[in-house]
Amino acid sequence: MIIHTVKSSETVYSISSLYGVSSELTVINNGLSGIENRIPEGLSLVILEPDITYTVKENDTTRGIANSYGISLNTLYRNNLILNGEDLIFPGQTLVIKYKDEPLYDYSIGGYAYTSINEELLNETLPFMKLFMPFTYGFNAQGEIVELDDEIILSRLFHYGAGEGYFHLSTLTEKGNFSNTLSSQILAERNLWSTLADNIIEIMNEKNYSGLDIDFEFLNSSDRYIYPEFIAYMRARVNEIGKKLIVAVPPKTSADQPGQLYEGVDYRLLGEAADYVLCMTYEWGYTYGPPLPVSPIPSIRRVLDYAITEISPEKIYMGISNYGYDWRLPYIQGETRARSLSNIEAVRLASDTGSRILYSGEYEAPYFNYIDSDGFAHEVWFEDARSIFAKLRLIEEYSLYGGLYWNINRENPQNLAVLSSIMKYD
Repeated sequence: MIIHTVKSSETVYSISSLYGVSSELTVINNGLSGIENRIPEGLSLVILEPDITYTVKENDTTRGIANSYGISLNTLYRNNLILNGEDLIFPGQTLVIKYKDEPLYDYSIGGYAYTSINEELLNETLPFMKLFMPFTYGFNAQGEIVELDDEIILSRLFHYGAGEGYFHLSTLTEKGNFSNTLSSQILAERNLWSTLADNIIEIMNEKNYSGLDIDFEFLNSSDRYIYPEFIAYMRARVNEIGKKLIVAVPPKTSADQPGQLYEGVDYRLLGEAADYVLCMTYEWGYTYGPPLPVSPIPSIRRVLDYAITEISPEKIYMGISNYGYDWRLPYIQGETRARSLSNIEAVRLASDTGSRILYSGEYEAPYFNYIDSDGFAHEVWFEDARSIFAKLRLIEEYSLYGGLYWNINRENPQNLAVLSSIMKYD
């Protein structure tokens, strides 16, 4: 994999010619459709060099092509984002069978998605996921489950057969907030744990979920020690039926870290209680905060440096952000509200405003500034191939179990191209 930074006056065609690849492949792997002729200076491009290609003939099928080269159908999908995970091909079309780069890493990669996800995006992404979590099931104070319309996601997940589905349970309310009142109620009523577990397991078995992912956020500090007992109980219940449990934790950097988000969470006890732990290493840059990257590398390192002293690294999933924010300046605490946007939207915004994309070596993240039509200055931080690759390298460096994307509802072909190049799947 080559990551090329666009210089002034360079074009998709000139860059593609430089590396001997087709401009169509460069456009597809970087999501440049519509801005091919006005790519921003400073933009990073993923350049993947084909090693073996195939020209589609009359009556060919994707499965037949994959079988003839001894690769899986999902590998063919991963190597050809133009297929969108589907089987529509036409005579004369060039498909990549193999790229020159050999995969570097072999760890578990997964992601979360709201059930509103675009089905085309879902189909494109699932072949890259080793586990997948529809977001989110809820519950009430009596241990009854608040249903989730996850049928489409699960049917597509099982269609590709590439990953495992995890039942995601959280205290998220209909208003979009995590309720620590609800978490305290269920934790205090031990007699309801079995009821909640029974209800979860019934759905897991009915829908063929492979594991349970529990995400209770903003826990009360008084629940710090009972929560691991609850997680251990739930783990034992799902382990009995051959399934695993993941628990999500906020990005702590010390045991006694103050704040509502952190005080109810004990890394060591939760690491012992669960099969796996997701460290949610994102949201340093957030809606109401000052302009910052969502996931700056130094901040992630501080979390991981602490986490591996309390939790076995082989149990840890690192959170990976898949979005950015646009702040109107000047930032005023308590008033400024950043607009969330996808990485593709950020690149197109830079193109539309004629902005030059910069890259912070300190944070390992791209950003740019622009002036809107009303004369206000803006600052935008997002993710690109460089920042995603930097995060994926941390998983290897810290010997973690894997990484989970929050979330894949937003298109990001660059990210998939990076995964296609460096990850071992089959």
